[in-house]
Amino acid sequence: MNIKVVLEPSEEGGYTVDVPSLPGCISEGETIEEALTNIQ
Repeated sequence: MNIKVVLEPSEEGGYTVDVPSLPGCISEGETIEEALTNIQ
C-alpha cells in the first residue's frame, strides 16, 4: 500500500515527516532515509 507523506527539513536539523491522511502520525530522523524508515 502506498500512502502519501510530507517530508520537510526541521529547523533543529534532520527531517520531519507526517502522513496527512492519518492526523497525528508524525516522525523524524537525522536523514531522509531515517525519517522515511521511522514513519513506516
